[in-house]
Amino acid sequence: MSLTKIEGRDPRSGRSMSVTMEAGVVTEIEEGKCESDLYLSTGFVDLQVNGYAGFDLNAKGILADTVVGLVEAMLAKGVTCFLPTLITAPEEEIRSRLKVIADARSSHAKVGACIPFVHLEGPHISALDGYRGAHPADAIRPPSIAEFDRWQEASGGIVGMVTLSPHFSDSVEYIEALVKRGIHVAIGHTHASPEQISRAVDAGAGVSTHLGNGIAQEIPRHRNPIWRQLADDRLTATFIADGHHLPQDVLKVMLRVKGIAHSVLVSDSVGLAGMPAGSYTTAVGGEVELQPDGRLCMRGSDLLAGATASLAQCIGNVVRATGISLEDALTMVTVNPGRFAGGRGQLSRGLRADLVRFRWSDEVVIKDVWLAGEQVHAAGS
Repeated sequence: MSLTKIEGRDPRSGRSMSVTMEAGVVTEIEEGKCESDLYLSTGFVDLQVNGYAGFDLNAKGILADTVVGLVEAMLAKGVTCFLPTLITAPEEEIRSRLKVIADARSSHAKVGACIPFVHLEGPHISALDGYRGAHPADAIRPPSIAEFDRWQEASGGIVGMVTLSPHFSDSVEYIEALVKRGIHVAIGHTHASPEQISRAVDAGAGVSTHLGNGIAQEIPRHRNPIWRQLADDRLTATFIADGHHLPQDVLKVMLRVKGIAHSVLVSDSVGLAGMPAGSYTTAVGGEVELQPDGRLCMRGSDLLAGATASLAQCIGNVVRATGISLEDALTMVTVNPGRFAGGRGQLSRGLRADLVRFRWSDEVVIKDVWLAGEQVHAAGS
């Protein structure tokens, strides 16, 4: 088996770094011999991807080709690990989509390498306007262990994260049951009381899904779902740093409160991400308008209908908006989300050689990408 060696700048020190790969794993990390304007990092990890580049996981009748195309689109943006995210839908539709993803994962090597499991955002969320976002109200329902087990039976156990609202009466029992099965439970799209949120965390919930979004425009000043989630250090919060979902000052304050160690950036990208500006009709949201700056709105209004920035764009946005370092921004898209994806996002000897090189001024420009030691993308190729 031949050795592959690549060089780039260490984002932590700025010094030249050389990484040697063999048989899909990193075998050596040492000081590089030549200076480069390319930074070298482990591949990005995205815990919330609904779609990208026209590939929509929540559309009706998705095929394995939808999943394969999405994986290729993610790799081109430096994402070497992501969680396909399915939103609220009737049970039969969820099971069908899970099976398609599971089949694609087992029959395509790149899909299997990129996707550790699926994230179910719903259907056990708040049905109230504002809190549920674009999720269909008529498909929202209370948590059910029996339904969860049917999801897993249909897909060979591919569900690994579930976002729910803990306002339901059986939430604690449901969370405890999922945690015992090794499932990550996240809190999101919720109007739950502070006490209900704390009970959910006591039961094992460990993530806040896109904190600051999936909530009503007007909420009580003090007794609302945001403060308790910000204050609880047991919760890692995910943030959509696309420049549209969270105002600059809100993102800056939330990151200061949670701290880098308990913060993760997600794209929460939808199928229209990476597409030209214009008017579209979507499975989720209906008639929408994609503006030139990437803001996706319900047609005729300023209400957001999804996120369209890549995780690479979110890195640049969060650095510009908050003044944090590139190193900290990369931590929030590699090591931190990797804790919830089987330990991905780490650059260390003996671990998978998922790597990305990029140029940096105040934004990330992807140059090339390796997945398990194989080069899978090169800019301009």
